[in-house]
Amino acid sequence: MIKYKLLCKNCSDSFESWFASSKEFERLKKSKLLQCLNCNSNKIDKSLMAPSIINKQKKNNKDTKKFLEIKNKLKEYKKFIKNNFDYVGNNFAYEARSIHYNNKKKQKGIYGKASIKEAKELSEEGIEVETVPWINDKEN
Repeated sequence: MIKYKLLCKNCSDSFESWFASSKEFERLKKSKLLQCLNCNSNKIDKSLMAPSIINKQKKNNKDTKKFLEIKNKLKEYKKFIKNNFDYVGNNFAYEARSIHYNNKKKQKGIYGKASIKEAKELSEEGIEVETVPWINDKEN
């Protein structure tokens, strides 16, 4: 996972977002799936960010401890979600609408992939959606 600070060329608003990789950011931008949270413009660029580099030898460093706490918490969330929800892959928006509008009963909640636009549309329709940073099981 990689976090970028994004800048809207239309309204100059800035915000941060997580991506699976730098290639994924480029793919989403090329497909015009990135939108400004303020004005819905697709004219989004990433701005310069200083990387957060952690020296593993400095175990007493407060930032390192905080980073590891957050990383472990995200791993716990991921494990909980995988164990308690059904994975629907790229069909998340469709499945969420099916459950919401058809009163389709499911024993478990669902999780999957949705674009920022899809998640915003679902939210506007009154469908509860949460975005969770998904970290890889492998160490970076």
